Amino acid sequence: MIVDLRTYTMVPGRLNAFLELYEREGLPIQKRHLGNLIGYFVTETGTHNQVVHMWGYESAADREQRRTAMEKDPEWIAYRKKSAEAGNVQHQCNKLLRSTSFSPL
Repeated sequence: MIVDLRTYTMVPGRLNAFLELYEREGLPIQKRHLGNLIGYFVTETGTHNQVVHMWGYESAADREQRRTAMEKDPEWIAYRKKSAEAGNVQHQCNKLLRSTSFSPL
């Protein structure tokens, strides 16, 4: 299993606006294309104004195929434009994680 771990740091005061837009418009598209949402979180301690989410894939090839299809979806393209224009995200960090032999996932 491959886990795509993403951390977005929001512009202070924009976290709720990001979450509202994403839940309403972005999440349904991603669920349709990416499938395995492991979790979606906001930070309580440490660096504030962060969203952390994880998506699971069978392999790197599975991830690439799913994300490529999503990037071509006109609804996703429109959502990304709308999200960028809202100016909510200040910084983004992505990590691909490979599970160990003893991981429960």
